[in-house]
Amino acid sequence: MFHQERSRFICINAIEMSKYTYLTQTGYDKIVAELDHLKTDGRQEVAQAIAEAREKGDLSENAEYDAAKDAQGMLELKINELELALANARIIDESQIDTSKVTVLSKVKIKNLKVNKEMVYQLVSASEADLKAKKISVQSPIGEGLLGKKVGDIETIQTPNAEIQFEILQIGIGV
Repeated sequence: MFHQERSRFICINAIEMSKYTYLTQTGYDKIVAELDHLKTDGRQEVAQAIAEAREKGDLSENAEYDAAKDAQGMLELKINELELALANARIIDESQIDTSKVTVLSKVKIKNLKVNKEMVYQLVSASEADLKAKKISVQSPIGEGLLGKKVGDIETIQTPNAEIQFEILQIGIGV
């Protein structure tokens, strides 16, 4: 029965994860700053590029104008994506993280059992993922495989390249 309840909890978390963007305060502030930059400087730069391309004459055969309009479309798409992320954002207080199991914003020390190597990762939302900073998305195969696990659990995770077996060694905020 415990295993059934645990599976149900993990499924609910997966559904919750798809509805919301879980961020640290730093991650939220970073998105707000990027959005502000795109709405001000980004839009001004695109408008200027469009104006310059218009001055070059016939718009029907003006590759610069087409490129500037495409850039404008991409900019507006990015702005919409960031606005949606902020609208669905949930800021998580790192001091309130449950360290009895792997959750969003947990830092997890794991051991790859095949190569006997230990690694530490923090599970974050896709928008905050940065492999160089050891932050992996909870929506990645490894992130999904680690969610809900406890210290001592051994998990086999299918990645695009191979099947990897990890042991959870430690869970915390500052592992």
